[in-house]
Amino acid sequence: MIDLSTLIAYIAVVLGFVFIPGPATLLTIARATGSGTKVGIATGAGIAAGDMFHTVMAMIGISAIIAASATLFSVVKYIGAAYLVYLGIRAILEKTPTDPTAGALAIPAGKAFRQAVFTEVLNPKTAPFFLAFLPQFVRPENGSAMLQLAVLGTVFVVLGLFSTVIFAVSAGRLGSFLRRNPTALKWQGKVVGGIYCALGVRLALQQR
Repeated sequence: MIDLSTLIAYIAVVLGFVFIPGPATLLTIARATGSGTKVGIATGAGIAAGDMFHTVMAMIGISAIIAASATLFSVVKYIGAAYLVYLGIRAILEKTPTDPTAGALAIPAGKAFRQAVFTEVLNPKTAPFFLAFLPQFVRPENGSAMLQLAVLGTVFVVLGLFSTVIFAVSAGRLGSFLRRNPTALKWQGKVVGGIYCALGVRLALQQR
């Protein structure tokens, strides 16, 4: 099992990662601002589920295959980028009701969760990150390497979810104010769509 000093050091490093605004944070904020806190939290949960998938992949070595293959890396990267741009264009073109009393969410929480899972799983930078980062805290003297990887990955996912929930709650409160403003409501879809498109382009331009 992981010793306490290693675990504390790992948690400190991970907290630094998860509270630095990145793609996952921007996706969560965009969803929470546009559709409410519940949808933002669902997006964060979807990202967490995607990260758990990558943890399992790192444990069984499939991530190593993707990291070693330029072709596979490119295929996954461009599929993920295209999906983000698709979501962005849809958000930009979708007509948003300007009635602040309508009370309808722009997207159901379940759909936001599924989209977040898909987006995170198709992020090819996440697989090499887990594969390179987690083993740094594995110690042979602490027993099963696979068990240690499972614990480290789970801790990362939990702390990541904790951070996205905080961002979702904060952005959700801002979104509640914006949705009471017809002008802001009219433009929020375009802003959210622009964020998705920018993230898609960023992913497409990333190098291995």
